[in-house]
Amino acid sequence: MTFIVRAMATLALSLAAAMPAFAHGPTPQKAEEKITIAAPPAKVWEALKEFGDVSWNPAITKVEASGGNEPGSASRTITLKTGNLVEGLDEYSDKDMSYGYRLSTENLEALPVSFYSATIAVTPAGEGSEVTWVGRFYRGDTSNFPPDNLNDEAAVKAMTEFMQGGLNGLKAKVEGKS
Repeated sequence: MTFIVRAMATLALSLAAAMPAFAHGPTPQKAEEKITIAAPPAKVWEALKEFGDVSWNPAITKVEASGGNEPGSASRTITLKTGNLVEGLDEYSDKDMSYGYRLSTENLEALPVSFYSATIAVTPAGEGSEVTWVGRFYRGDTSNFPPDNLNDEAAVKAMTEFMQGGLNGLKAKVEGKS
């Protein structure tokens, strides 16, 4: 009888230890895109620095903004072909030529993510500038078995394409090729 009790206890402990592997939630994802622009950092920053002006990003068809560049107060609603996203400014440094923001109101039709935060920064690079855009986010469906259109791969693909398109638009605008 003792053997059966021990075997059952071992089995129960083994199953309990394995459960977290089956019951995990979403893991944070990351997209990081960079582009080199043939212009001095000050010129690139001039095109980028207004949180409420994203005219450089061709994916954005409209923006409504308030609060200027004031962290904690500034917000913007960007309109994509697929819907609206509301973002809030978290940090801003004119000196460092960077700002950080986050998604305030999700819209899974607009972008298949449930949350994101991002930073964009301009740094010198040789005779020109490098712009780095880093986003951290969670997939659109945070359940254990999301559909393909709301899983990690869909979220990474959508964020990467959005960032690449935006950086290419910024490059074209600053270099006068838009």
